Amino acid sequence: MNKLTHFDASGQAHMVNVGDKPNTHRIAVATGTISMMPATFEMVEAGSHKKGDVLGIARIAGIQAAKKTSDLIPLCHPLALSHVSINFKTNKASSSITCEVRAETTGPTGVEMEALTAVQVTLLTIYDMCKAVDRGMVMSDVKLLEKSGGKSGSWVAEK
Repeated sequence: MNKLTHFDASGQAHMVNVGDKPNTHRIAVATGTISMMPATFEMVEAGSHKKGDVLGIARIAGIQAAKKTSDLIPLCHPLALSHVSINFKTNKASSSITCEVRAETTGPTGVEMEALTAVQVTLLTIYDMCKAVDRGMVMSDVKLLEKSGGKSGSWVAEK
């Protein structure tokens, strides 16, 4: 098992030094789901919400969140993201929407936190836009699906 990298030898929190690490192309893919009442789901899917295009606005919020991750997570390095994509899969049977984020950069550290932050803010934006009609929405299953690049190479979540 690897040691926690955000603590020094005396146990104090610190920002990991990535200055000597090589720049490599790095990718992270994360996902999460929001479940809601069938009527709320139909409103979002049809685009008939009075606040507008819920998924379009949530997508923009997620992209902004990926870009601001280092402002939100204290020990994250600011990254120059080269790409962030956010896609949705709707499931009528469960009245749920799954968000999948792919984040990319070329640099000395990974983009897992950017992908995960984007998922969370995307789901929170859907919640925010729909809470007036459905306060019981549930966000779940937020997780990293895969990452590649860097010294540790590729990793894929077990199915």
